[in-house]
Amino acid sequence: MLKNVSDNIVEINYHQTGTSTNTNELGMREMQAKVYAKRNSQYLLVKAPPASGKSRALMFVALDKLANQGVKKVIVAVPERSIGKSFKNTELAKYGFYEDWVVDPQYDLTLPGGDMGKVDKLVEFLKKDDPSARIAICTHATLRFAYERIENDHVFDDVMVAIDEFHHVSADDSSVLGQALKNILRNSTAHVFAMTGSYFRGDSAPILTPDDEAMFDKVTYTYYEQLDGYRYLKSFGIDYKFYQGSYLEAIDKALDTTKKTIVHIPNVNSGESTKDKYGEVDAIFDAIGSVVGQDENTGIYTIKDKETGRLLKVADLVTEDGREKVQEYLRTMNSADDLDILIALGMAKEGFDWPFAEQALTIGYRHSLTEVVQIIGRVTRDSSNKSHSQFTNLIEQPDAKNEDVEYAVNQILKAISASLLMEQVLAPQIHLKPRKHEHDPQPSDDDNGGANIYVKGLAEITSDKVRNILENDMNDLQAAILQDSAVKKGIAADVAAEEMNKILIPKVIMTRYPDLTDDEVEQVRQYTVAQINLQHAETDIAVDEQGKTNDFLKMADKFVNIDDLDINLIDSINPFQRAYDVISQNINSDVLRKIQSAIDANKYKFDDQELIFLYPKIKQFVVENGRKPSKDSHDEMEVKLAYALSALKVLRAKKGAQNGQAD
Repeated sequence: MLKNVSDNIVEINYHQTGTSTNTNELGMREMQAKVYAKRNSQYLLVKAPPASGKSRALMFVALDKLANQGVKKVIVAVPERSIGKSFKNTELAKYGFYEDWVVDPQYDLTLPGGDMGKVDKLVEFLKKDDPSARIAICTHATLRFAYERIENDHVFDDVMVAIDEFHHVSADDSSVLGQALKNILRNSTAHVFAMTGSYFRGDSAPILTPDDEAMFDKVTYTYYEQLDGYRYLKSFGIDYKFYQGSYLEAIDKALDTTKKTIVHIPNVNSGESTKDKYGEVDAIFDAIGSVVGQDENTGIYTIKDKETGRLLKVADLVTEDGREKVQEYLRTMNSADDLDILIALGMAKEGFDWPFAEQALTIGYRHSLTEVVQIIGRVTRDSSNKSHSQFTNLIEQPDAKNEDVEYAVNQILKAISASLLMEQVLAPQIHLKPRKHEHDPQPSDDDNGGANIYVKGLAEITSDKVRNILENDMNDLQAAILQDSAVKKGIAADVAAEEMNKILIPKVIMTRYPDLTDDEVEQVRQYTVAQINLQHAETDIAVDEQGKTNDFLKMADKFVNIDDLDINLIDSINPFQRAYDVISQNINSDVLRKIQSAIDANKYKFDDQELIFLYPKIKQFVVENGRKPSKDSHDEMEVKLAYALSALKVLRAKKGAQNGQAD
């Protein structure tokens, strides 16, 4: 049984300006020109979406460093061999640049061959004093193993190390690549060029330590800049379809065979999997239609669509037998007629290039925001065959009788939270400013299609630290908020806006940026809550009796004249109310009650960080009310503070007992 969400939870329209795909006199697209302007930076971090041209941006910078900046060698490291093709020989001179990108085949270490031989070759490349040994392409793994074989970091002096898909790096001590990068940064004169389409890791470890990240100049090119500057794409949507039972019984209703589609089946270890991935592929074939045959040379199936009778070309990347033939076909296809549907499990995500793809149908929950970003990136390339791109997540609706209801709903929350984050990433940016006077300007568009919005009572920014977070780290901060377990539980329990905005969100800010003062935390909190609420708001226009046009915003269930925007009003709205609305509309009431009961039972369990954050709130309550907070209050926030006070007393008693024993 399949239940459809009536409208996309995210629907964004674009202006088709063509600016992101047009090229300048050097043959550079908009994003590439922005990166090239920073070519003299020794350490450069580029955050830009798939299809924006990061690979070629690297080529321009690397060639300039080789020609003009004293760099002798360039190493480009990619996460897997298949992505190496993005850095193959490329003609640049005929489009206006002064040199082509040429890689000596012996140093393209992503071509077939033994892994250890490639490690030897990279070590040789680094040590070889030969002008012809200029550029090497290798995998992250090859770079890691080669680094372990090198005796001295000075081997990387005057070498440019470029790391593609930089979110694979981690500052964690157990990350070999992360430690290698740290040592290269600290102990050599190497130049480092890092690029990624997703700066979100699936775990909690940061990519770089704050000290190391501060060394990098940054170029950020937003998803909105990229998509708004396309020639063909008009809109993008994110949708959910909920099923009960097996997803294989519902997939035919979720799969639109008229669209060029990538289907990602669930991980074999997930609850949605049947544990028979080959059987799942067969069942999806049956949902499409009847198999006519398979091309022996390419491995591509021809299936007759049971609805339209069309002959569809379908690729199976799940089955290992014959996969290399299929991959080779996918690498060389160049027409929209070459493929209709692709079925994959762990492949066809990062770095996979099929510009004609219109829809990504993903079955099951995706635990990593990085994975969601990468999947969406497969269908947001500009192509003349499509005006709309779609990401559809087919997810299981938990059964009220199922003992794992809480877990299942938590998984749904992860999926929906990822969509809310993607809306932030894909929509035009909002720039907030304090409204000091009634005659302050009306909201206006900025040069990048974003908006300048004035808010009464909004805090003034008092430090460069806060300004840097708001300008360069907002998407990452929102990712941290939406991945926080307490926030997700708060969404599922439909907590009051005050608790979400004044307790749960600032706790994440304080944890992520421990060096901020209380005032700085509050500044970041206000701008974060306001931006999320306004990003999700719907706009409306009304004309009053005097004929004056007024702009209104609908936030949750409130209509607000945009001239009357006030931080206190914004704080009265839970910015994640939409996530709860999706759950409550698509999960039956018995299940919803069960999950809320489970969350309520754990409502007043605090970790140490939360208690540290709540302690000044308790003191403030006592000062303002002349009494301690009460557990019997009708005010949910007061009750939370009362239980936190009890937990603090217990913690203090335990520490006192431990100190007594120590004495």
